[in-house]
Amino acid sequence: MPQTVALYSVAARRGSVMGYVEKNLIDGEKLVYETGVHWSVLFWPFVLVILVTASGVACFVLGHFAGKIEVGTLLIGFAWVYALYAVTRRSATEIAVTNRRVIIKTGMTNRRSLEIMLPKVESIGIEEPTWGRILGYGTMVIHGTGGTPEPFDKIAHPSVFRKRVQEQIERVNKT
Repeated sequence: MPQTVALYSVAARRGSVMGYVEKNLIDGEKLVYETGVHWSVLFWPFVLVILVTASGVACFVLGHFAGKIEVGTLLIGFAWVYALYAVTRRSATEIAVTNRRVIIKTGMTNRRSLEIMLPKVESIGIEEPTWGRILGYGTMVIHGTGGTPEPFDKIAHPSVFRKRVQEQIERVNKT
């Protein structure tokens, strides 16, 4: 049942757009679980957007200077372009476990990907601050055999991801 929920959440989040992970599945590979960057990374950008938008509206309403419409429009436009950038940057990270490997892709224009076959995953460490435990995020550090540790910050539900990886490693070891 949890796998069905995870697959549904991928479809609901992406709609009909196929992401990096789905495009790069190999023959016979199935997506088991996908997560990404936690929504909390949008908190401060949206606080800034609200403040700058309010400043733009204040220019329209309270402004007694020439060019108040232009300044207000510029402020509101900047705020919403920044909001779009923040949301796009957050969705540019895909973290998934399949029945064969762990796949992590970060970046919008400069892409960085990490793909580790399940038998090569040595460990997955998780650090969760107090707020992370409450809200469901943390830093995840993946150790591959013979590789350097790869940290990923503010990941949504890192303990669930680690559990899914461990379940898949157990399945691979049984076959």
